[in-house]
Amino acid sequence: MDKSINYGEENAGSESSSSTDNGYMHIEEFSIVDKFLINICDLNVGPVIGGSGYSTVYQGEYKSMPVAVKVVQPENSANVSPERKERYLREVVMLARVQHENIVKFIGAATEPSLMIITELMGGGSLQKHLWSIRPNCLDYKLAVNFALSMSLAMEYLHSQGIIHRDLKPSNILLSEDKNSIKLADFGLSREETSDEMTTEAGTYRWMAPEMFSAQPMKVGVKKHYDHKVDVYSFSLILWEMITNSTPFKGRTSILVAYAASSRNLRPSIEKIPEEIVPLLQSCWSNNPKERPEFSQISSILVNILNNRNEEAPMMNPNLFEEKEDSTVQETRKSPARSNGKVAVVHDESEYMKQKSCSEICTIL
Repeated sequence: MDKSINYGEENAGSESSSSTDNGYMHIEEFSIVDKFLINICDLNVGPVIGGSGYSTVYQGEYKSMPVAVKVVQPENSANVSPERKERYLREVVMLARVQHENIVKFIGAATEPSLMIITELMGGGSLQKHLWSIRPNCLDYKLAVNFALSMSLAMEYLHSQGIIHRDLKPSNILLSEDKNSIKLADFGLSREETSDEMTTEAGTYRWMAPEMFSAQPMKVGVKKHYDHKVDVYSFSLILWEMITNSTPFKGRTSILVAYAASSRNLRPSIEKIPEEIVPLLQSCWSNNPKERPEFSQISSILVNILNNRNEEAPMMNPNLFEEKEDSTVQETRKSPARSNGKVAVVHDESEYMKQKSCSEICTIL
């Protein structure tokens, strides 16, 4: 591994400028509980593996364990804006709070010399990069549905904890090294759900729910009321993207996409989507949040689709959102086997990695 940055050697003899009081590490406007902070002498940072305008992600090692190291930009923590510090703190708190096999595992945080978040390393990169790499081919259809089920179960857990992700998109979904399973990442825009109004236009325009976008100019910081169903809308676009391996609304700028989705109810084409999953997509991206299903219902539907494919059974009952939950979902949620990160209802995993053309996958078998 490239050990081009070694924070342990660089700071082994230095003292942090932050102060500790009653178990909290203070960094100007905010504080982090000491138990979340790692000793950077044990951290080695290697090559860049991803990033955005907000942060750069490196592959690293922590106590000889492979990790991902997210460094908020700029790298000198003293120069980070208050808004980015708030986002950083929010992500640390959220990641430390949640534990689910389809959410990246939080390992720790550091505040000097940079604001860093250390998580488990997902060797397969992001879903977005993987989809780009296999074009013009698509994911195997059952693999795409299985990924969707993993996402749905993770989101069901988050919503049960009162957490809205608010930035679901393919670049925030990470793959295992064998590209056979996924985990959710990037909780910088997540927040606890509240009955009060919340900040508008949080997230990424192309995958943003219509109710979060304002077609009329609004002052910075203006808030609107929305709820956890914004994540359901984003999920539907990711599901569509996994099946078709196309960018939603390709050819339009992101902000025009959000405007069209909000003002004109524009949605991706379902022309080549398997018929069994069309009703799910249409309900999830409904313009009315109340008409979108809960993730518990989505999980039941996806399990039915997988079981029908595996058993070559007839199509599922058209009454998609019946309150009665499928017993397989119940077993998937409570089974100890879920602790290994795999979904119990999936069989013959080797065939999932077959890459077919989009025309083949989009044809009903």
